[in-house]
Amino acid sequence: MAIDSLWQRLRGLVRPTPRDPETAPQARTSSGSSRVADSLRSLLDDATIPAAVRNELATDFARIESMLAKLERGELHIAVFGRVSAGKSALGNALLGHQAFPVGVLHGTTTEAGQALLDEAQHDGLVLIDTPGINELDGEARERLAFDVAEIADLVVFVCDGDLTRQELDALKTLAATQRPLLLALNKADRYGADELADLLDHLRQRVAGLVRPVDVLAAAALPAAQRVVDVDAQGKETVHQRAPAPDVAALRERLLAIAAREGKTLSAINAGLYAGRLTDQVSARIAQTRQQVATRLIRHYCLAKGVAVALNPIPVADLLAAAGLDAAMVVQLSRIYGLPLTRAESGRLVAVISAQLAALMGAIWGMQLVASALKGMSAGLSVLVTAAAQGALGWYATVLIGRAAERYLVGGKSWGDAGAKRAVADIVASLDRDSILREARGEILKRLKSQRG
Repeated sequence: MAIDSLWQRLRGLVRPTPRDPETAPQARTSSGSSRVADSLRSLLDDATIPAAVRNELATDFARIESMLAKLERGELHIAVFGRVSAGKSALGNALLGHQAFPVGVLHGTTTEAGQALLDEAQHDGLVLIDTPGINELDGEARERLAFDVAEIADLVVFVCDGDLTRQELDALKTLAATQRPLLLALNKADRYGADELADLLDHLRQRVAGLVRPVDVLAAAALPAAQRVVDVDAQGKETVHQRAPAPDVAALRERLLAIAAREGKTLSAINAGLYAGRLTDQVSARIAQTRQQVATRLIRHYCLAKGVAVALNPIPVADLLAAAGLDAAMVVQLSRIYGLPLTRAESGRLVAVISAQLAALMGAIWGMQLVASALKGMSAGLSVLVTAAAQGALGWYATVLIGRAAERYLVGGKSWGDAGAKRAVADIVASLDRDSILREARGEILKRLKSQRG
């Protein structure tokens, strides 16, 4: 499912509709958040997830645990992005009312993400996350860190200090694609006169149309430039000094608090649900990959067993009938790997269906196999080994086809899908390199036959 449609679906789950009574929004939002929290717990407690997969995705599971704790605490996480020196850290500190994030004049002051509670709104659970500049010199690593933070943030504040550069606009588009609500903060607004500031804000709103709502494009001054002040004492003596004005972030703070009050829990629940959905997909893909690796080893084991059994059986045709039992046993084992156990009878019927389709597709190959089976009893010396190896290789190849076709059936939930068995088996045949499989099979079987003969 596309991320935007999943976002809308989750939003509909936890966000109240305009027709709800005044008392309903909080109840419905709380109910939706609880359902998302229950989903996160279910994912964390899922006993069917193999330990190896949990270990491989340990960082992601830890992040889910963090999101669940955040959801239960009712926190809203706000990521602050922007160019180096646009004033991201300073803006965060101004919102917090203290020096939570390092601020410096050199590029790259913020080298890793940090977070701190918003002092004036601890009861609303606002958490600011500062990030490295998007144009750091060693940009890839730090930019990747910044976007990792965006993935777990509920809201993004993008900081600029003038008209947007192409790099800034591209970054905004990337952030908008995450479906997180975006605010654009024009920092260092004290550098502009009133008319110039109004014109610049209008210009920015036009440039980010479709990415940021006009009401969410705001001016701020995290570290206003020092002003020259002249004091005159009672004797008329003038004293000149510099005074740093207080930060001007009131409009941005009020906007953040309003968003938190209106839909903070909704945003947090949606973000957690989206991340959990992606992790679930990762877990499913990793489990499928692990199963396929185990199934590949199992199929190869049965290929070798069947190939050698067919090659050693001196009775023409009978070897082919006896080897069918190995295919049925293999399919039973495959069904257990994929968590859809088949009885021996069900396995036999599945092998019969696959073999019938293979016979229809590959009649010439089965004819060659019968001839080779007859030749085994009429040859002598090394030619017996060579012919037996060729015979066993065809048995090996048939087992590969049966195993892969059975896998397709099991992965489909014991179903061939809309196209049916004929199409599925034909696709398997077309996808495998017959010559390389037969070459490997002949080599392995001949090696075993020579070893046993010696």
